[in-house]
Amino acid sequence: MITASKEGKTERPVKLTPMLQQYMDIKQQHEDAILFYRMGDFYEMFFEDAVIASKILNITLTSRNKKSDPVQVPMCGIPYHAVQNYLSKLIEAGQRVAICEQVEDPADAKGIVKRDVIRIVSPGVVTDDQLLDDKSNNYICALNLREKGKSSSCGVSFLDISTGEFLIGEYSGNGQELTDVLDQVTRLQPAELLVAQNSTSVGDTLLGEIKALLPRICITSNGGDSSGLDSVPAAREMLCDHFSVVSLDGFGCATFNEGVLAAATLLDHVRKTQKTAVGHIEKLTPIETGAILHLDEASRRNLELTQTIVGASRQGSLISILDQTCTPMGARLLKNHLLFPLQQQEKIISRLDATTYFFKNSHSRKELRALLESVYDLERLNSRMTLGSGNGRDMIALKTSLSALPQILSALKNCDTSELLDIRSRFDCLTDLYDLLEQAIAEDSPVTLREGNLIKQGYNKELDELVALQRDGKKLILELENKERSATGIAKLKVGFNRVFGYFIEVSKVHSDKVPEHYIRKQTLVNAERFITAELKEFEEKVLGAQDQRVELEYNLFVAIRDRLAASSSRLLQTANLLARLDVLLNNGEVAHRYNYRRPEINGEDVIEIVEGRHPVIERMMPSGEFVPNDVYLDQKKDEVLIITGPNMAGKSTVLRQTALIVLMAQMGCYVPAESAKIGIVDRIFTRVGAMDNLRQGQSTFMVEMSETANILNNSTERSLVILDEIGRGTSTYDGLSIAWAVAENLVNKNERGVKTLFATHYHELTELAKSHSRVRNYSIGVREWRGNIIFLHKLVKGGTSRSYGIQVAALAGVPQEVVLRAKEILKDIELGKFAKTTGGEKNPRITSKNRKHPDQLSLFSPPPDRIHELLDAISPDECSPMEALNTLYRLKELRKQ
Repeated sequence: MITASKEGKTERPVKLTPMLQQYMDIKQQHEDAILFYRMGDFYEMFFEDAVIASKILNITLTSRNKKSDPVQVPMCGIPYHAVQNYLSKLIEAGQRVAICEQVEDPADAKGIVKRDVIRIVSPGVVTDDQLLDDKSNNYICALNLREKGKSSSCGVSFLDISTGEFLIGEYSGNGQELTDVLDQVTRLQPAELLVAQNSTSVGDTLLGEIKALLPRICITSNGGDSSGLDSVPAAREMLCDHFSVVSLDGFGCATFNEGVLAAATLLDHVRKTQKTAVGHIEKLTPIETGAILHLDEASRRNLELTQTIVGASRQGSLISILDQTCTPMGARLLKNHLLFPLQQQEKIISRLDATTYFFKNSHSRKELRALLESVYDLERLNSRMTLGSGNGRDMIALKTSLSALPQILSALKNCDTSELLDIRSRFDCLTDLYDLLEQAIAEDSPVTLREGNLIKQGYNKELDELVALQRDGKKLILELENKERSATGIAKLKVGFNRVFGYFIEVSKVHSDKVPEHYIRKQTLVNAERFITAELKEFEEKVLGAQDQRVELEYNLFVAIRDRLAASSSRLLQTANLLARLDVLLNNGEVAHRYNYRRPEINGEDVIEIVEGRHPVIERMMPSGEFVPNDVYLDQKKDEVLIITGPNMAGKSTVLRQTALIVLMAQMGCYVPAESAKIGIVDRIFTRVGAMDNLRQGQSTFMVEMSETANILNNSTERSLVILDEIGRGTSTYDGLSIAWAVAENLVNKNERGVKTLFATHYHELTELAKSHSRVRNYSIGVREWRGNIIFLHKLVKGGTSRSYGIQVAALAGVPQEVVLRAKEILKDIELGKFAKTTGGEKNPRITSKNRKHPDQLSLFSPPPDRIHELLDAISPDECSPMEALNTLYRLKELRKQ
């Protein structure tokens, strides 16, 4: 017996109708989902589902049993034809929805019509365009963690059901298992995470970190039911059966155990939720780790690769600048290239060669991009065909896409780079599929499949006859009427129709004596009689049944065509993949041409040399020509760690970030924003930039800073690039300076080879490192001071600086004038060594310690250095540019005043 309240909670017994009993039986099988129960033209929801859905969807919550029972059953409903809009809101809110339809013909039903769930929609398992971002993959992820003593092994699998992409990974034995898994999950950002019910302390910790970093992720339990997938052999057998192979060796994951369990669990879950074959999932791809440039979650966030730190917006991120693709497949592949840059020199150069071809051949680039503009999302169209959800408009979009393929192949005939030759050699124009769609599918096909008008005339003879019967019905009636008039001699005989009696022959009572014997009386009116004949009855059955027969026949023909397309899934996916690759290469050539990028030189040396490098995002936000480019040179012989000083707002962070982004873009196979660039391939890019709390995990700003720093020191290698900005600023001056100093020393001495590092700091004492370490160099951002104000030159120049100009920057930021003036007074006292405790009523605290002769920031070192001699010693006249010479003169004048 069921009970209910206004909130959908249990209170008093509710008498269940057969319909509600059926609802509850189905709901019990899908307790973690909102049940869309089809009733006529509506999907209805009851009890807790109705309460939850009505709030999310902002629809009226009503109730059943208002009169028959004092206890009301909460309910709400939505029209079936608008289901996608409502689904979108529920999925966005992190809900799972079980769609329940009638699964038998009401005419054949004995009692209540049989219903069942035909598919389950959740954030990680959606295929409809309205619910998806066409520029990003939509993954569902499964994890399988095994603990053995103090060590652990973790398998991970990702599946995008809308494209068929299926990934597998396994991490164990290096002490970094959970970090590696967390890195992959945050990199691919799945919409849904599938977890086992049996939890462990390590698993709970990992899950907590994932929730903290991806707060919107939907967590789903597999309910402990994975069709007996409780062992690696069972999981392997299931995967092999799906892919029709005898082993998984061909996929490169033969040694995986936990990963295989995760992949099999995920595939099993998708089969159950979609209630159909998933034949478009055709291969299992290992997540490569050794062949890609690694960026941890903090570095991806700090560099704002796919979204900004503030506001989490795509606009203002690197991908928003680089993505000028023409197709959704290309946009997703470009994002994949951004998240997985290469370390393999040969592959990088192959991509660059193709980009160079399109950079130089603008006509070819424009022609191919124009053709790609007419190509829809073939990957997701193919998915819908395979899953049985494709409609008429999907097929028209598919046909339009296929119509461009022969022209694309023709336009590739003169492309001769290895990448483009590979695309051309494997290109399938799919002309047979295009011909099928051209012959069969009506141009104005509706979205729904039960309204007819799906199939073109001439495709099927039986359908043409039914259409003709409907179209010519009135003409046939008129012919029959004339025939009967002639045969009976009744001039005013007529053939009519109404919804109750169907077709009939009407004769006025005046002519009743002329009615033939084979007429069968059907109805008597005041002044007339209505009859039916065998011929008219046959005609009625034909005409009245023609619409239903036509709709049913069209539906069956459409499904058969969809099945033929699904059978060609492999060919469609291969073509979609080749088009995506072509789109990305064209995109890279277009971006290089549009933004004046240059081809980088990729080599295996330990040198990074960037001439007139620019920040790809910031330069697009500034008026043309105003961005100040900078040179950066790093090696492991003499310019390994660059200590960069200078004021805030001068451009230190910009130089740091643009260096990392240029290296990353180069290893993606892109042209870069620089006059020239020589990039020795790096294995990792680490960035520690800015300040950010992680209060969810109980970490302060300084704890986050130290955690990220620890990761860099523990995992960077001699082939890494490290970007550090303001290490140690989250604690006291002396603690912070000590940490910054020790970190810089560690990086320059690590493994006796050191790590290429850009280290921006306001601790001017760090410039002392250059005296004791031959691979440390001092740089600063050029600034001019004019009548108490500062002018930022945004230029990186050799030599350190002794001032941060913090007070001037505060004034520029709008700090009240009285505060700025007071700060200058206090700074002067500190520089003169006169700062002491405030005593009763003194306006200006004065200083009892010895006067300081040097206006430097408080230092751990004594005596303070002679800055003028130090600066003169650092000058190399033969290498000094005019701008550097001018800046040096200004700095000497400043030091002289002090």
